[in-house]
Amino acid sequence: MKRFVLLLLAVAATGCADFGSDPAYTMEERHRQIARNWDWEGKQIVSDIDHALLLRPMTHLTLWDLR
Repeated sequence: MKRFVLLLLAVAATGCADFGSDPAYTMEERHRQIARNWDWEGKQIVSDIDHALLLRPMTHLTLWDLR
């Protein structure tokens, strides 16, 4: 039991116990990525609804900039 507690303290002291973070990105960068993804998904949903309800003129051109 003592070894487990010492191991847990050693891991916590080294910073490895920072749960929810990724070694490649900071939490702020990760939150920005998630917000960008949610924004993109929201725009896609609105576009799909507009297309389903025929709110846009019929065309074969896309509204999305696909560079």
